[in-house]
Amino acid sequence: MPLLEDFNNIFGGTKLKNLLWTSWQSLESPCLLEHVILPVELGFFVILLVQLLRKYVNLFSKQTKVPDSATEMMHPTAIKFGFAYKLCLVCTTLLLLVHASLLLLMLNHETQCTSTLKALTSEIVQVLSWVISLLATCKISKSNAYYPWLLRTWWLCNFILCVITTAIHVHFSVTNKGHISTRECADFIGLIASTSLLVISTRGKTGTVLLASNGASEPLLGDKTEKHSQTQSQKESPYGKATLLQLINFSWLNPLFAIGYKKPLEQNDIPDVDIKDSAEFLTCSFDESLRQVKERDGTANPSIYKAIYLFARKKAAMNALFAVVNASASYVGPYLITDFVDFLGEKEMRGLKSGYLLSLAFLCAKMVETIAQRQWIFGARQLGLRLRAALISHIYQKGLHLSSRSRQSHTGGEIMNFMSVDVQRITDFVWYVNVIWMLPIQISLAVFILHTNLGLGSLAALVATLAVMALNIPLTKIQKRYQAKIMDAKDNRMKATSEILRNMRTLKLQAWDSQFSERIEALRKVEYNWLMKSLRQAAFTAFIFWGSPTFISVITFWACMFMGIALTAGRVLSAFATFRMLQDPIFSLPDLLNVIAQGKVSVDRIASFLREEEIQHDVIEYVAKDRTEFDIVIERGRFSWDPESTTPTIDQIELKVKRGMKVAICGSVGSGKSSLLSSILGEIYKQSGTVKISGTKAYVPQSAWILTGNIRDNITFGKDLNEDRYEKTVEACALKKDFELFSGGDMTEIGERGINMSGGQKQRIQIARAVYQDADIYLFDDPFSAVDAHTGTHLFKECLMGILKEKTIIFVTHQVEFLPAADLILVMQNGRIAQAGKFEDLLKQNIGFEVLVGAHSKALETILEAENSSRTNLNSISEEGESNCNSKTNLQHVHIQHDTVQDNPSEGKENDGKLVQDEERETGSIAKEVYWAYLTTVKGGILIPLILLAQSSFQILQIASNYWMAWVCPTSSDAKPLYDMNFILLIYMTLSVAGSLCVLLRAMMVLNAGLWTAQALFTKMLHNVLRAPMAFFDSTPTGRILNRASTDQSVLDLEMANKIGWCAFSIIQILGTIAVMCQVAWQVFVIFIPVTAVCIWYQRYYTPTARELARLAQIQITPILHHFSESLAGAASIRAFDQEGRFIYTNLLLVDGFSRPWFHNVSAMEWLSFRLNLLSNFVFAFSLVMLVSLPEGIINPSIAGLAVTYGINLNVLQASVIWNICNAENKMISVERILQYTNIASEAPQVIEDCRPPSNWPQTGTICFKNLQIRYAEHLPSVLKNITCTFPGRKKVGVVGRTGSGKSTLIQAIFRMVEPREGSIIIDNVDICKIGLHDLRSRLSIIPQDPALFEGTVRGNLDPLQQYSDTEVWEALDKCQLGHLVRAKEEKLDSPVVENGDNWSVGQRQLFCLGRALLKRSSILVLDEATASVDSATDGVIQNIISHEFKDRTVVTIAHRIHTVIDSDLVLVLSDGRIAEYDEPSKLLEREESFFFKLIKEYSGRSHNFNTLATQHVQSREQS
Repeated sequence: MPLLEDFNNIFGGTKLKNLLWTSWQSLESPCLLEHVILPVELGFFVILLVQLLRKYVNLFSKQTKVPDSATEMMHPTAIKFGFAYKLCLVCTTLLLLVHASLLLLMLNHETQCTSTLKALTSEIVQVLSWVISLLATCKISKSNAYYPWLLRTWWLCNFILCVITTAIHVHFSVTNKGHISTRECADFIGLIASTSLLVISTRGKTGTVLLASNGASEPLLGDKTEKHSQTQSQKESPYGKATLLQLINFSWLNPLFAIGYKKPLEQNDIPDVDIKDSAEFLTCSFDESLRQVKERDGTANPSIYKAIYLFARKKAAMNALFAVVNASASYVGPYLITDFVDFLGEKEMRGLKSGYLLSLAFLCAKMVETIAQRQWIFGARQLGLRLRAALISHIYQKGLHLSSRSRQSHTGGEIMNFMSVDVQRITDFVWYVNVIWMLPIQISLAVFILHTNLGLGSLAALVATLAVMALNIPLTKIQKRYQAKIMDAKDNRMKATSEILRNMRTLKLQAWDSQFSERIEALRKVEYNWLMKSLRQAAFTAFIFWGSPTFISVITFWACMFMGIALTAGRVLSAFATFRMLQDPIFSLPDLLNVIAQGKVSVDRIASFLREEEIQHDVIEYVAKDRTEFDIVIERGRFSWDPESTTPTIDQIELKVKRGMKVAICGSVGSGKSSLLSSILGEIYKQSGTVKISGTKAYVPQSAWILTGNIRDNITFGKDLNEDRYEKTVEACALKKDFELFSGGDMTEIGERGINMSGGQKQRIQIARAVYQDADIYLFDDPFSAVDAHTGTHLFKECLMGILKEKTIIFVTHQVEFLPAADLILVMQNGRIAQAGKFEDLLKQNIGFEVLVGAHSKALETILEAENSSRTNLNSISEEGESNCNSKTNLQHVHIQHDTVQDNPSEGKENDGKLVQDEERETGSIAKEVYWAYLTTVKGGILIPLILLAQSSFQILQIASNYWMAWVCPTSSDAKPLYDMNFILLIYMTLSVAGSLCVLLRAMMVLNAGLWTAQALFTKMLHNVLRAPMAFFDSTPTGRILNRASTDQSVLDLEMANKIGWCAFSIIQILGTIAVMCQVAWQVFVIFIPVTAVCIWYQRYYTPTARELARLAQIQITPILHHFSESLAGAASIRAFDQEGRFIYTNLLLVDGFSRPWFHNVSAMEWLSFRLNLLSNFVFAFSLVMLVSLPEGIINPSIAGLAVTYGINLNVLQASVIWNICNAENKMISVERILQYTNIASEAPQVIEDCRPPSNWPQTGTICFKNLQIRYAEHLPSVLKNITCTFPGRKKVGVVGRTGSGKSTLIQAIFRMVEPREGSIIIDNVDICKIGLHDLRSRLSIIPQDPALFEGTVRGNLDPLQQYSDTEVWEALDKCQLGHLVRAKEEKLDSPVVENGDNWSVGQRQLFCLGRALLKRSSILVLDEATASVDSATDGVIQNIISHEFKDRTVVTIAHRIHTVIDSDLVLVLSDGRIAEYDEPSKLLEREESFFFKLIKEYSGRSHNFNTLATQHVQSREQS
């Protein structure tokens, strides 16, 4: 009774009394309660009864059908009941007994309600409902691990009914009887039990575990269980097994903090995510949502919006509930301020107890607000994580199944943006979606409070609020347009960056790196301009945000003045607090609209990508091996890379391949050879016809696709290691010797795209991958082009005709010498099979096959002539001639004995062949130098003091305006204000507007400083990366660089400046709040200082863990992007080997690897925020108690009210200081990562002014090597050893040797792609190591081994620097055999070239590179396997062109086709990085022991050998 009187005294005479107390006093009895509750109880009773009866009917019908064995399986040996289930039974039974007891009491005594029938009916329904609930609960234990939603909803509603009935019954008993009766005690017991059931319903789990007969236990799962048995072995997530209290206070994170505080966290220290947050579970769940949408809408392309809704709705609903509670609780403080100010004015009359209870009400509201806020924010982050995982895995799966046309319409960089940027924006929207529910509640409560205080004046506030919100809508539309432009600009920049990084070797060789750097800077300039516009508008929005309370308050107060509503201090302060609360929804609306706009753009982009055309899944008909003798059958095949094209790529294909046949495909460049293989793989669109396959496939593409990792993993490719098969495979693919040379053997790590392997090594590794798979059908696309003659012979004998002799093989080849061994030869011409038959049969047909063979025969004749001429002189070699040869000044005959080939076999072993080092990761706190570098990048940080001055001025002016209103307004309605209201409001408006202008000035300075800094760091990073040596790109996956250029750069562009700024701004705000509070009650310092110390301790305890979690999360993004990039590049191979499942699973593991640190990082933020909020609530409560305890008259009630107004936000401000500091430190990691790439060791200067060569250098083109030694890295062995020789000017020099002998490295040394460890290279008397790189590379020409084309046009690829006329370009195209192809296209020179040049064949790409060299016409031309991917006829034409066009120039040729070097003036033979021989070809052929002689002998003897092989193959097949 005294407690209720106190509450009555507190709120006596106020609106709360009018709203609650007096309304119930007019009732004779609480029968209104039965009127309200009875329909709800009846409704639930009927639903529960129907559900229970339905379950029992179903159970009865099933019992008659289930056999005994099935029954035994359904019922395990034992069931272990969880604590939640036991508590549920106890509480349900207790509630049943309580209501049964109340029913007995009603039968024996009078009821409080005048209608006995209604009261009895209500209790009877309650008793029956709890009987049904008890039966349902007992039934649950045998069928489900989760309580049904219906039961949980009943418990929730019952809890609400219990709270209402208990409160009202207690009130009436105390009012009418003066004491609490037996009924009220029963109500209290029921309330406790009902509260327990509410807690159980929020968790939803029964905790029941099945005990199987073998002693193992597993959770009892229902229909929607997690089908992930493999996760049972994983480490359990502490979040998944946390109790309710641990979930509220986040103490389940304590063990992780204990580890993180002692040492820097590693990935293995972080627990797994809960199974419901795992990528595999989420992918299955999202698939299910898509399936449901498909079924409902009856469409093949389901709406991704509907799928996201179904996927997220349950978690989103829970988040929405917490958000609504948070919004509601946050307005309790402003609502009670008037009462508090009134109390301070009437303290003696109301009594201190009333003040303490009022303080308790403030504290309870803040506690509810804290818990609800932390839960909805955490829930939103968790939902974002789930959506991110589901979308990333679906984008990945789509990428693996894109058709060729779809793949060409989306570049790798663009698809990367889907994963990194668009998915992030969708997860951001998940955070903001709760604002949708909070916004109307916040505005409604604000208007209600204002109406209570100011009456009709609240309408003016509502109109002003809506006006400010309406003003934000057009601003949001503009922002949406800016965001779309920023995304487009970012896409273009990332696309160009990705392409440049991928082709960095080509750019450096051609000396185009500076021009392509300018191209990226131009794209960045476009992006920068849109960023500037967007951020300027954001600054204007900030001005509206901070100015809105001023605008709304001025409008409201003037409206009150005109209406004659008295403005007391209590009302004004309550209004101030409310206006400040209104800032949030006002600011949230444009943010919400902006995020919706961004999210919609991103969802539409992803939806568009997910709807892209896939490869045809039904194009191939698989036939069982026992039903057919044919492994491959194509009938009436018509295929096209463009499904809508009327002209097919290949047509009229009729092909039947028997099991074990060897089929060769040959033809000129662009004739459709690779397309025919693609038709068998199902990669090309089938317009008509049938394709039948019998057996498994293995595929070796023309361009080697190598995964980052060690060699063994690349060969086994997901299969278990079988030592015997592995050894045979390695031997057959001639990899044994390579393994001996590699520092780590077959565990040597391969760089990105096999960048540290030679072309031949990459090709043999992927051939070994195919062989190891032990497939039935093998498809080889020109597998011998990248290997030397000897290795090619070995591969053909040991692989195709050896280890794979029983297999069906189809191989594309330009090497005619391999054709006689084929059972069937297909000659492709203009997309059709022009001829088919055996080698001898085709020669007799005299149609077109002889052109290819004729070109080969001609080349062979050249070799034979040279061989024969050397033999005639072999026996007449005189000692004199030999000595003359050895005495030549510019020629050296070198012969290295085999026992000295490898002088340092163990060199570099300690690094285990590791090329790609782990990504750089700092540990410990972020260095002060990083902060200093960021703050002083622009103008030495001169803007920072000006920004702080502007923010301090705003804070002072804001406090001054509020102080002015609190001081001049009277404390009661009867008193008059000190000044005229017009004057009061004018001063208030002047101070407020001045403060808002300070905000505008501060926002403009922050955005300019931030964007200028971001641009400066970007430019520095770009220049440093592009000027880095090739060794950096060899050992750094592209994904790492792209991650910095994309994700980290976005942080710098849009977030970093604000995060750093808000650290300072929030400190200034909290200092202002403390100053106001301490002016009123300095005693607050007594508690504030120790609490601040505790806050700082918490922050320091939190930071080491959070910092490392943020770093690990950043690092774990890169593997996802890198794996996706590699998978896109090798999608055809992955599909051919049927490895999609393995790669998808790897992607899921990588996503979980990112989710673990990210999830625990956001959880750690909530852990800290919860504790800081509790501490600040404690400070606020203490300050309220201080104000209540001080004697009346010591403090001005108005100023005390102002202190409370500011103190309401103390918890938010105090948390925001720590939050902003931690958030800024987490974001500063992006700055740290970008700064890492601004300090990369650079190549030599582009130009050295003191050592510039003459403009006509080199004239003769003499290249002199002196004691040259090359190694790729300090920890790796030397690749070239003691190379000393001279290439004479204007001569043709051939360089030959086994695969991996150092031929390509020698070429890289000429271009200084790798700097000599020792020795020098002198060209025309100029030491190339002493001149600038641009001066060197721009004067040399090269046709590289791996042809690189850039996205753009034909002209742009031939002449990217726009140096030549169209006539010269056409002339070059004609010379390189591409003129007729380009003229046939509509756009001519502007014909498109897609990413990687995928719309041109590999041979055509190599011809483009020849065209570049023809345009450049340098004195020195280097050909690095320049004609490896073209047929013999085209090769002959190219050799003639080179001989004619470069007759007076130095030509250095690396070739595996011996006839391309046989007519050279000199031949250099390399073996294991040393010079084996160097002389004129004729002189080398005079010595039978020479390496070159053996190569020629082997090449010339091939035709005879392969004819013999063919005969043996036919005989073995006939015998079998």
